[in-house]
This record gives sequence, structure tokens and C-alpha cells, in this order.
Amino acid sequence: MDRKAAGTEDNKSKRAYVEGNTVRKLEAVPRRERKSPEIQEIKRNRRVARANRKRAMQMNFGYVMFLTLATAVTVFVCAAYIQLQSDINGRMRNIATLERQVLDLKTDNDAMLKRIETSLDMETIKKKAVEELGMVYPEQNQIVYFEVDNKDYMNQYEEIPEK
Repeated sequence: MDRKAAGTEDNKSKRAYVEGNTVRKLEAVPRRERKSPEIQEIKRNRRVARANRKRAMQMNFGYVMFLTLATAVTVFVCAAYIQLQSDINGRMRNIATLERQVLDLKTDNDAMLKRIETSLDMETIKKKAVEELGMVYPEQNQIVYFEVDNKDYMNQYEEIPEK
């Protein structure tokens, strides 16, 4: 016999049970226990809470519109930020290019000045001015010294007429 039968004490009576996959239930309809009012109140509260959670999880039109607007504003701000970053990077590249051009121009200017200075011989110019053009050095009484006040200045708009 591959089924085992054994007795158990339940309410002072013997019942047989069988182990296996074809075991029948002892009671076709389960006994209903009397529920206390506190348990019924707890279950009712759970049911109400579950319904409230379900209702709270639903999205109404206003909430959807708010989320849509918030998403649109966020996308707009991000796009504006990226545009500003791009403008800043472009301007930084432009500034770097201009600085390089200024440096190149200064270098060229210094080289040209050096070439001019080396091409001029001051002694030759002095000799030519004195001997060929008849220039003379001023005498001590011909030299006039004056002080210039840096606070005063004048803008000359026309040539001063000769009398």
C-alpha cells in the first residue's frame, strides 16, 4: 500500500488522512470564523487606504499639464544654456585669434623699428646736415626752457594763422 493512513486526535475523535497527490480535503467548505469588530474595522481601513492610494496614483488633466509645462521649461532652459556655452566658446576662440594677431603685429612692428634704427646712421645724418645744409648748433642764449602743466591742455582744431 503506497498510501499511509494514520490517526490524529482532533476533538476526541479519530480521523484518517492520506498523503499523496489525490488527497481529498476534509472539509469541502471551510468553516467561517466569527470576525471580531476590530478585525473587520482594520480590514475596512485597509480597503479604504488601498482605494485612496489607487485614486492618488491616477493622473488628472491638470497634473499632466503641469508635468508637460515643467518638462518644456526644463528643455528650454537646457537649450538656452547650451546656446550660451556655444556663444562663449566661439567668443573665446575669437579673442584668442585676435590676441595672436596683436602679438604678430607687435612682433612685426618691433622688427620694422629695429630695421629702421639700424638703417639710419645718426653720424651720417649729422654730418650731412652741418656740412651740406649749413645747420648749426644753437647757442646758450637761444635755448628757452618752459614747464608744461599736465592739467592744462588744448585741442587744436585748425592751423594757427601767421601774422
